[in-house]
This record gives sequence, C-alpha cells and structure tokens, in this order.
Amino acid sequence: MSADLSELYQQVILDHNRRPRNRGKLPTANRVAHGDNPTCGDQCNVYLRLDGDRIAEISFDGSGCAISQASASLMTTQLKGKSPIEAVKLYDEFHRIVTTGETSDEISDLAAFAGVHTFPARIKCATLGWHAALNALKGNPVDATTETHKD
Repeated sequence: MSADLSELYQQVILDHNRRPRNRGKLPTANRVAHGDNPTCGDQCNVYLRLDGDRIAEISFDGSGCAISQASASLMTTQLKGKSPIEAVKLYDEFHRIVTTGETSDEISDLAAFAGVHTFPARIKCATLGWHAALNALKGNPVDATTETHKD
C-alpha cells in the first residue's frame, strides 16, 4: 500500500473517531443490541429501525478505543439502507479486511481498517459494533461479546 493511501486511511479512522456519525440512542429503533469486549472494556449499543427488510435508520453509542468507535461509526454509514443479507455480506468483507489486510481493488472506507490485521487483539475492537448490529438484525436479545465470536 502506498504511503499516500495509508495516510488517507488513517485520516478516515481519525475522522470517524473524532466526529462519529450516527452516534446516540435512536428513539425510533425497533431493534437494539449490546456488544461487549471484556478484554479491553469496549462497549457498544446498536439501534436499528427496520422498515420492511431494510435498515431505515441506524445509530450507536458506547465507549471504547478509537478503533472500536471509528469502526462503529463507519459501520452505521455502510449499513443504512441495506437488507440483512447485504449487511452480512458487508460484515464478511469487513471481517476479511481486518483479519487478512486484503482489500478489493476499489478504494473504500472499509479498507481503512486493513492495518488492524497486524494487531490481532484489535480485531475484536474493530468488529464489536458489527457483531452487535448483526444481533440486532436477528432480533437476538443476547449481548454480542467478542469472547463468543472467532475473529
């Protein structure tokens, strides 16, 4: 990866951490899930409003490291308007990026997290919000915890 592209990706993460998108409790949510990373203390609540089979609105709140918060913020921008099937596909792509560092040829904000693969303990930070969102989509009342997901 070129130095310019690496710098761009770092800026994406810093921007989402400093100015998170869709942060806060969504009063109209009809699905909610909580995520917990007991290893480092990250917490994330995801609020969804499904309209038919689409994510009409999505937000998050919680606390954690920059990777956790930036990832949850970016996740909300990527999942809005998606169906559950599309959301799982997007998560699968994100998971591949954070676990292998491999990205597609097209530049995407998700690729900003490719460097996470070099810090295996941070993979759980990056995927926490995604696990909570997937639980919310399933209507699963059990907390998503990084201890039960293999990352």
